[in-house]
Amino acid sequence: MKVIIQISGRHCHISRKDLDIVYGKGYKLKPIKKLSQTGQFASQETVTIKVGNKKIEDIRILGPVRKNTQVEISLSGGHRLNIKPPIIRHVHPESAGGCIPAEIIGPNGKVRSCAIIAARRHLHTNPKTAKKLKIKDGQLISLKTSGKRSVIFNNILVRVHPSFKTRVHLDTDEGNAAGLIGGEKGELMLNNS
Repeated sequence: MKVIIQISGRHCHISRKDLDIVYGKGYKLKPIKKLSQTGQFASQETVTIKVGNKKIEDIRILGPVRKNTQVEISLSGGHRLNIKPPIIRHVHPESAGGCIPAEIIGPNGKVRSCAIIAARRHLHTNPKTAKKLKIKDGQLISLKTSGKRSVIFNNILVRVHPSFKTRVHLDTDEGNAAGLIGGEKGELMLNNS
């Protein structure tokens, strides 16, 4: 099956508590662009992340607010901050080693949070499509791209939810390695044995 590939730049998902601190109590994110997944959007608001004396500015906040705050960067972004972010699905604030602590700085304040990860490459899909493909939530699959720099990406995590549209999300490093800009289609390679 062919699936649309989207390239995910660095961004921040933020909790209500942390948004209250960095932008002000009760602050509401201002959407500027709808994202492909239902109800999700890029907001006007940005933050700076700081680790030690290194920082990256203008990290876009994606809405709506989440249970936990996490900043998703590429491994190249990690080099810029002199860190090696774990490649995981989402932050695990309650467990050691689940993410990199950082300061998240907004116009109204800052929070110190266990927040930086390199998001694991993943496939969003809905239960109907998952059933058709005979895949399940948490399964690992592969994706073959086309073009002059075609590659096979292994260990793509399947994420199933009724609201999901079927899309593969890669980060900018992965997209650049395959010569992708986003919007291309790749071939899912399923191991259903």
